Amino acid sequence: MQSHRLEGYLDRLFGFAVSLAGDRDEARDLVQDCAVRALTAKRVPADEPAYRAWLFRVLRNRFIDRLRRDRRRPEVGGLDCDEDGEPRAFGQGVAWRGDQHLINALTVKLAMQRLSVREREIIALIDVAGLTYGEAAEVLAVPVGTVMSRISRARQALFVIVNESNIRALPKRASKGSGL
Repeated sequence: MQSHRLEGYLDRLFGFAVSLAGDRDEARDLVQDCAVRALTAKRVPADEPAYRAWLFRVLRNRFIDRLRRDRRRPEVGGLDCDEDGEPRAFGQGVAWRGDQHLINALTVKLAMQRLSVREREIIALIDVAGLTYGEAAEVLAVPVGTVMSRISRARQALFVIVNESNIRALPKRASKGSGL
């Protein structure tokens, strides 16, 4: 019963873990650690929203434990690439094809890597995993108002980084009899 309950959250936990760790392999390890801890816990919250927040807190604590153990600042890995070395879109298995959606996804992924761990964490909880402010507050053990101010500052920081990127739309040129 407990494993079935956990299965419904694995994708969201993985998204959160990728946002924290910046590495898909490390994220898989974090989710696996979280799952083992959740399945072997003697007491788990019965209420579903509390259970979900508890799972995210367990995963976050495993991430913090790894940082402390490794005694290093988290390094963000390179782009996720396919077997030919071509970059993939953030959160998708679609190889680079140059369309606007993929450019936007890569721009945001690169910008996310430049955020602090705290900023990535709050964006991952609210915007990636879809937790409410209250649930994120429970995961982080902070007041809801703190979550609201952190998400606001993190989104603003992300916006600034994305706007500073070197990716710009090409100006549209009027065709003068070029046949295009």
